Amino acid sequence: MSLAVVIMAAGKGTRLKSRRPKVLHEIGGKPLLAHVIAAASKIVPAVDIYVVVGHEADRVETAVAGSGVNFVLQAEQLGTGHAIQCAQQAIADYDDVLVLSGDVPLIRPETIELIWNFHQSEDAAMTILTAVPESPQGYGRVVRSQNNPVEVEAIVEQKALTAEQAAIGEINSGIYAFRTRTLLKHLNHLTAGNSQSEFYLTDLAQILVEAGERVVAVPSPDAGEVLGANTIPELVALDATLRASTARRLMLQGVTIFRPETCVIDADVEVGPDTVIEPFVQLLGRTRIGSDCLIRSSTVIENSIVADNVLIRQSCVIADSEIGSGAKIGPFAHLRPGSEIGEEVHIGNFVETKKARLGKGAKASHLTYLGDAVVGAGSNIGAGVITCNYDGVNKHTTTIGEGVFVGSDSTLVAPVSIGDGAYIGAGSCITREVPADALAVGRSRQVTKEGWAANRRGRQKEER
Repeated sequence: MSLAVVIMAAGKGTRLKSRRPKVLHEIGGKPLLAHVIAAASKIVPAVDIYVVVGHEADRVETAVAGSGVNFVLQAEQLGTGHAIQCAQQAIADYDDVLVLSGDVPLIRPETIELIWNFHQSEDAAMTILTAVPESPQGYGRVVRSQNNPVEVEAIVEQKALTAEQAAIGEINSGIYAFRTRTLLKHLNHLTAGNSQSEFYLTDLAQILVEAGERVVAVPSPDAGEVLGANTIPELVALDATLRASTARRLMLQGVTIFRPETCVIDADVEVGPDTVIEPFVQLLGRTRIGSDCLIRSSTVIENSIVADNVLIRQSCVIADSEIGSGAKIGPFAHLRPGSEIGEEVHIGNFVETKKARLGKGAKASHLTYLGDAVVGAGSNIGAGVITCNYDGVNKHTTTIGEGVFVGSDSTLVAPVSIGDGAYIGAGSCITREVPADALAVGRSRQVTKEGWAANRRGRQKEER
């Protein structure tokens, strides 16, 4: 049977007190909407996904570009029912449709499949995913039939509850399954006779029941995963829940995380077994860490790939880079985007790289800047070395061969190349090509005047 998923993502999120569209607020390192799309994309059977956009539609579409979804425009936001009305042409040829909320980021594929399978087994016109949270305050309640507890009579919003209905603990999650033909037949029966003058999709439950259609409900196994966020504190709480879940997943896969409550690990991060992560580490974006690594305290790694058996010492910052197996980084190293650190490379304290490629076993141990540089295998870069890659207009490349020794405090003015096995004398300024196995010294000759300091002190004493 053909199935479509519609994700409602057109609202402003006014209660967040933010100019940013609600679904673009982030938890676990990516937008709320991206989490929902990811969950919907993993369900079986594979589905076509339609995202209803409205407020700052272009911005929302850009944020989830490449996720394989289709977009439907709700130019004027007149409620959840109106959102589905805007999508009715897109979903008309599907047998069934699942409706998800773009601001419920903790929803799991298994729970989406739960409502879908229950919808099929009950042969229902409408199926509602419910939850029983600690406090139902603020949520619409699900009023079940007294004759058949599986069936639903209505969904009643908080403001319209009677005293008896207010005691109901089961809430509407805003996630539904519909038989498409029946949905479209009754969709235009929705009215905007409420305080918000909006068309509520929840009203369809009572409309369908009164039309003799079967409306049923199934509870989510975890109330927490269907809760959204209407305030920044609630958003931050969802982020904490997701990150705790991510840390637990990694630890169950063999990763040791000391003080996980102090670490910031994004939802898409992957870490191999037997890796140890110390307190206050941040692993962000789509970072991949191999096995048998040690990531020491206060290091930040973003959108980077770290191979097996890598040591990253304290307080390193690494972004959009790759690190080969057996490498040792830091402490206090900064690997900027485009850095490719080869196997068994040593990058030491206060070394900065940018678009630099270092071959196997190369070393830059102290206080060095390697920008737009290629460093061959086994080369040693001394303390205080700088590749001068910028001429004020353009960037240029420094190429250092294999087995090169660059003495401390040297400046290599790009574009320049140094051949295999060459030596650069300490304190040199290199502006021209250095052949293989050559010695290059680019500094002024030392002048020594014996007794000069003593004579100067004598003159100063006489002047007093």
